[in-house]
Amino acid sequence: MAEFAVSPEKNRWLKERMEQLGVSEADLEERFVHASGRGGQHVNKSSSCVYLKHLPSGAEVKCMESRSQSLNRFLARRYLLEKVAALAGGDTVKDAATEKLRRQKARRKRRSGAKYQGKTGAAEPGAAAGDQGSHPAGPAPADAQKGTPHE
Repeated sequence: MAEFAVSPEKNRWLKERMEQLGVSEADLEERFVHASGRGGQHVNKSSSCVYLKHLPSGAEVKCMESRSQSLNRFLARRYLLEKVAALAGGDTVKDAATEKLRRQKARRKRRSGAKYQGKTGAAEPGAAAGDQGSHPAGPAPADAQKGTPHE
């Protein structure tokens, strides 16, 4: 397998993941095409977009995230391995992210339910029945409540 313009750990991870899924370089069809979108004149002149097809499964990906062809080759392989894993029924990063989001929403719902469970429309604790404490400045002065004019 070729070394890509990423860290040695990432190259090692990619090689191990390919072995886990039983994907070899001979099973891949790789083509380089002109990219489109951002990147200016560089992407219009160079073939930095990578098209990768896994021949046994028929899964294919196209990667043009970076201006670097080597980085796009690495990313395309990573995306292709995700697709192959999904086709094989294995756990994917996308499944893990979806599960994490589902757990977060369930936790928020539980906390929200617990927060409002004790409140059934009753007045705030400590508020008397005749209190007029709804004004932002607090209750009105004592002489204003009695209706006596100010002098």
